[in-house]
Amino acid sequence: MSRANGTPYAPHTDAETAAMLAEIGVDDEEALFDIPESVAFDGEFGIEPRTEREIRDECARMLNRNDDLTEFLGRGHYGHYVPSVVDHLSDRAEFLTSYTQYQPEASQGFLQALFEYQSMLVELTGLDVANCSMYDAATALGEAATLADRVRATSGDVVLVPEQLREGKRAVLENYCAGVDLTVETYPMADGTADVDALADRAGDDVVMLYAESPTVRGCIEERLAAIGDLAGETDALFALGSDVVALSVLQSPEAVGADVVVGEAGALGLPTSYGMGLGIFACSDEFLRQVPGRLVGASEDANGDRAYTLTLQTREQHIRKERATSNICTNQAWVALRAAIHAATLGPDGLVDLANDCVREAEALATRIDDCSGAAAPVHDRHHFREFAVRVDQPAAAVAEELEAEGFAVHAIGDHLLQVCVTDLNAGRADGLVAAFEEVL
Repeated sequence: MSRANGTPYAPHTDAETAAMLAEIGVDDEEALFDIPESVAFDGEFGIEPRTEREIRDECARMLNRNDDLTEFLGRGHYGHYVPSVVDHLSDRAEFLTSYTQYQPEASQGFLQALFEYQSMLVELTGLDVANCSMYDAATALGEAATLADRVRATSGDVVLVPEQLREGKRAVLENYCAGVDLTVETYPMADGTADVDALADRAGDDVVMLYAESPTVRGCIEERLAAIGDLAGETDALFALGSDVVALSVLQSPEAVGADVVVGEAGALGLPTSYGMGLGIFACSDEFLRQVPGRLVGASEDANGDRAYTLTLQTREQHIRKERATSNICTNQAWVALRAAIHAATLGPDGLVDLANDCVREAEALATRIDDCSGAAAPVHDRHHFREFAVRVDQPAAAVAEELEAEGFAVHAIGDHLLQVCVTDLNAGRADGLVAAFEEVL
């Protein structure tokens, strides 16, 4: 029913509102909120009305104040060329206006695309089940830890992660673990990858989940994943592996090295580099089918016996009793997953492998050229690399990064004398300029 003042969306009449306010002993709705005067709305926004053209001109002037930098940045955020077909298809109104596909009769196209996305992840990981609704790699890792706490018979409460784990990812994981009384501890790295001997000494019955990454945060390919998986199996810990969709197309299958869960980023496909916006991977064996966070799209049949798609096993708190929910993941990443699926389908299996191989070759070639610069050594780690690598410089790394920025190039400073450089198909054409800048600065 409508309010007496004609507002069509409010569920109460003025009389009902007055009765509720009287029941709780306040005069009006404003008394329910404590809003400081400094931020309270005074009836004026203070925004001068302008035409569309004037607003466009102002935005252009504002954006032109940004530094014109070529980014060779990585460490979890990667950009690849996104074909225009991704924009054209994903911008269709039926995709953009769909939040969650609760009505399968009206969402078959979107649901099928998400089913294909899940199928691609299953092929890339070798595992049985993949969902389509994780915020990013960090939240997917946190969900893996809480899953381990639910399903593992071990009485352990320790989540073991590499000591070289991206700070933001570690912080999100700790937030998740704090809610279920788990503790995050680290194991040593050796030359950019896991120190498996030290890890073997640390592994024990107190470990509920063992996490490894390939590529690691420094771009190194982890060479002893099977041995890490064996260590997890010996203590009945869940083995979680972090990777991304492009790397998975050329690396050894996670299933083959004993991974129980695969987490990571799929946003390398379908999204430009966003530095915050992502798309989390979550795949696992069917042993944990009813423990998967978020949503799954399943294939079924309609009343006519034809193949149909629908959301299934939505074990989040909005859909079942809170105490039985496996996750409080809410906001749907379906549109981002759709873009990743379109991008992957556009590349095809061969194109995806070619892109991944370029990530290996271009990183190796650029590291060799930087290594030839006086005062620099690259790559620091004697490993195969994917997209990115560390560079040791004689001068303070922060100063070198600042001078490279003045030359128009952005790189990471990750230590007193360590830089990190990431190369993809988007910035490979500026590699000559970066090398020249290194030579000038060093």
